[in-house]
Amino acid sequence: MADQLRVDAVEGRTALSVESNGLNVISDTDRKGTPRQLFWPWFGANVSVLGLSYGAFALGFGISFWQAVIAGVIGIVFSFLLCGLIALAGKRGSAPTLVLSRAAFGVRGNKLPSLISWLLTVGWETVLTILATLATATVFERLGWGGGSITKVIALVVVGTLTVACGVLGFDLIMRAQTVITVVTGVLTVVYIILVADQVHWSAVSALPSGSGQAVVGALVFLMTGFGLGWVNAAADYSRYLPRTASSRGVVGWTTFGSSVAPVVLFIFGLLLAGSSQDLSSAIAADPIGALAEALPTWFLVPFVIVAVLGLVGGAVLDIYSSGLALLSVGLPAPRYVAAFIDGLVMIAGTIYVVFFSSDSFLSQFQGFLITLGVPVAAWCGIMLADIASRRRDYAEAELFDRRGRYGDIQWLPIATVVVATAIGWGLVTNGLASWLTWQGYLLKPLGLGGKEGAWAFANLGVLFALVIGFLVQYFVARPQVRVQEQVA
Repeated sequence: MADQLRVDAVEGRTALSVESNGLNVISDTDRKGTPRQLFWPWFGANVSVLGLSYGAFALGFGISFWQAVIAGVIGIVFSFLLCGLIALAGKRGSAPTLVLSRAAFGVRGNKLPSLISWLLTVGWETVLTILATLATATVFERLGWGGGSITKVIALVVVGTLTVACGVLGFDLIMRAQTVITVVTGVLTVVYIILVADQVHWSAVSALPSGSGQAVVGALVFLMTGFGLGWVNAAADYSRYLPRTASSRGVVGWTTFGSSVAPVVLFIFGLLLAGSSQDLSSAIAADPIGALAEALPTWFLVPFVIVAVLGLVGGAVLDIYSSGLALLSVGLPAPRYVAAFIDGLVMIAGTIYVVFFSSDSFLSQFQGFLITLGVPVAAWCGIMLADIASRRRDYAEAELFDRRGRYGDIQWLPIATVVVATAIGWGLVTNGLASWLTWQGYLLKPLGLGGKEGAWAFANLGVLFALVIGFLVQYFVARPQVRVQEQVA
């Protein structure tokens, strides 16, 4: 990072300059750095203490500690490996993820995955802002400083300002902010683990009964959607700044390692905490971050707020940057920073509604959001992975913006694949606790999987189905078209 600071000083740029890049291809003069620098934004975005709460979420599937460990490690690492593979497209095309996706979907046909991506990233940044606001209020209430509406408003203003400012100013500030967030949250998270380690009771954890294989699959898929599948649509947004000569293995490795190492550690420790206390597991359902403060000594509550808020902001910052790019890809005729600002307003409005007006359980709505959008995102991810695997040459950059170019205007096969895979996928998932999603799971009974109350009801098979079908259709049916595209001079 020191080398990059010197480069920016020579070129007259500062972290507080508004980035002018939007959907455009990054010029050769602006491509910089090495793959290992990808560690900072990805680690900073995923070192949030929310990873601890996923331990309670996983045990909620009725599985044992060791079953949850297996589901967690596989789900987290594999889902972030998908991010690493899609990040390769950024190095090869030097454009945002949702522009590179045009090679498969066509220039205008790509508006469908762009819209899905926008909904996912705006949803995620709103969820993270909600959690930061609720956590601050919970900790302040315990400190006796007041945890009511005024505290929540102040927390929302601080979190919203930090997130929107980074999203508007762009890449350089994000890279610097994520470095700071990584160091601060990493250190304070280690302190948190040390302070609450005595709350772990192995006798209670090891006594947790084993669940069915279907429950393990359900937990694994839920963790995939909560971690890597929530980032695949933004995976190339940061690798696009690397030189074309950067190591492909390094891009995949540093993206996967940087994004998964903290969640794996936090998830396993979260399993130990939640498995030791049923009361804690129940409290996490209502306030996933604030509930983690209950076991802390009073003197560490303020540092806990700092680590919680910074960790959540780290994720929200990457989301708002990518959601702005997705909104531009949908067709918003505005500069990138305007799109990011609009997304920030949507984020704040959503947070206000949930924090001050909604009475629904947070966990049930959160799970419903992840699984519902996880299905079409998984379908897109499969298609994108197949398209990347099929290509032997770099992208024809100018033609990513030309409806008459080799990538075409609308490619109907991948669009139909997303629509069909989503329709089938939603029929194979259930979200019974979210009242607005009870219509899902309509294929479980016709396909002999036991219906909405059967053994497979909460296995979330629809996400895996969409991912696999998206990849297979695109790789085996559309690959000849990729060959034709690459033969064009």
